[in-house]
Amino acid sequence: MSTLKERITKLAQKLSQGIHERDEVIAVSLLAALSGQNIFLYGPPGTAKSLISRRLESGFNTKHYFEYLMQRFSTPEEIFGPVSIAELKKDNYIRKTDGFLPHADFAFLDEIWKSSPAILNTLLTIINEKKFKNGSSLMEVPLKVLVSASNETPPKNQGLEALYDRFLIRLNVPPMLNRDNFETLLQSTPTSSTVEVPQELKIKQDEWDFWQLEIDEIKLSRETLNIIQDIRINLADKKNKIDVYVSDRRWQKAAFLLKASAFFCERNTTNIVDCLLLKHCLWTHENNREKVTKIVEDAVKSSGFQTEIHHGDLDKEKERLDNEINKELYHAKDIYDTVKLSGNTLYFAVKTTLKHNSSYYQPEQVSCYIPYSAMKSKDEFHPVDEQGNQMSNISCSFDKQGSCTLKLNDSYGRSEYNGTYTPKILCHKGDKKDDVNPRLIASLKGAVQQLKNDIQKQQHIIKSKLGNFKKELETPFVPENTRAIALESVESQLEAMDLRIKDCERLNSMIGGSI
Repeated sequence: MSTLKERITKLAQKLSQGIHERDEVIAVSLLAALSGQNIFLYGPPGTAKSLISRRLESGFNTKHYFEYLMQRFSTPEEIFGPVSIAELKKDNYIRKTDGFLPHADFAFLDEIWKSSPAILNTLLTIINEKKFKNGSSLMEVPLKVLVSASNETPPKNQGLEALYDRFLIRLNVPPMLNRDNFETLLQSTPTSSTVEVPQELKIKQDEWDFWQLEIDEIKLSRETLNIIQDIRINLADKKNKIDVYVSDRRWQKAAFLLKASAFFCERNTTNIVDCLLLKHCLWTHENNREKVTKIVEDAVKSSGFQTEIHHGDLDKEKERLDNEINKELYHAKDIYDTVKLSGNTLYFAVKTTLKHNSSYYQPEQVSCYIPYSAMKSKDEFHPVDEQGNQMSNISCSFDKQGSCTLKLNDSYGRSEYNGTYTPKILCHKGDKKDDVNPRLIASLKGAVQQLKNDIQKQQHIIKSKLGNFKKELETPFVPENTRAIALESVESQLEAMDLRIKDCERLNSMIGGSI
């Protein structure tokens, strides 16, 4: 006996039989029907929208199917049934609904937005409450799924937003794109709108009712919730650019759809593949459909698996250790050979030879002290002697490379002797410090080791989840090429973990030793 997942997969394949490039549309429509969600098919005439609806209905043991092409002059009688003349004679305004929408299990309304406000308002009540007011009484409507279609989205400011919001699934149905498929279409006979579905595959009413309760018990995984939050934030940030509003009701119904996807794949929790279905739930018009798709796919790509420790916390700890290691074990700047003359003021002790401008005079030996603080100044200054007295006959200035030019004036105040002095660097910036406390080194090594252990633990959790995830990856509701996006996100997560481990090894090598 086949499993539920195998049964639904076979059913989706059967409904798609003989129709090219509509597998995903039919599979997602089937999921919507299985979870009691209404469907809007968007596309130009002649792209098999009505055929998709009829195929979908053939997968269920339905009693009544209703279909109608809407237009400006459509009347309520054509949709909800004519007024009973016999009842009208009794002063009762009651419609004969047999064979019309109020009695249908499945319904398809083509060119829905062309209809009159009277019809659309009544339709909203039927969708919302599954009830139809017939005269003075309310009758239960058995409608499972309403499929609508149009080559346009509803115009703004026409009061259609509430009705449009009730169609959770919005599927783009474009003309055929593949050349081979198109030529096959030209050579073949017209595709049948019905298909023989074996009774063991057909969905029965009691099954459908039971499944609605079972779907409610499915849990949204933490990864799913994170993705939904990420998408929600992105849509809010870009609301003015892409013109998308998602109501709380729509989010709740979308969550139910993800639960249904997990249920029919025989899982008790949703996964990140299910989240790819959100791209069919959140767009509102043709201009933002692709942008919304990208937001959904990007959120899935950047998600990965939730682990015990948040990856951001690992990165913060790694950054903290990196800063502490550099601060405690390495020189943050060049350390120069300096002396203190008075107080804590640092000086360079200079002993250098200055040459006269004329080779006739012998060089002069000069001893002086240059303030350490003068290195950062571009201004000319005078050095001091050992007692701290300014030596006004010598002028100094530092260049951008850290060398100091000295000029010795003669008794007439003329600069006759010149030379340079470059301060001696004892330790360069980034050099390791000497005589660091061994306890500090041991503490840092232990902290880095603990961080590495935590990262490896999370990596193990991700790899364990990935093994199960690959088994769950197959779903009839998301095409294989789209499912790869979810796998890519986990592989990227593992690559990021490898980089974190290598970074721990780098930190340990900075301390000295191996882990």
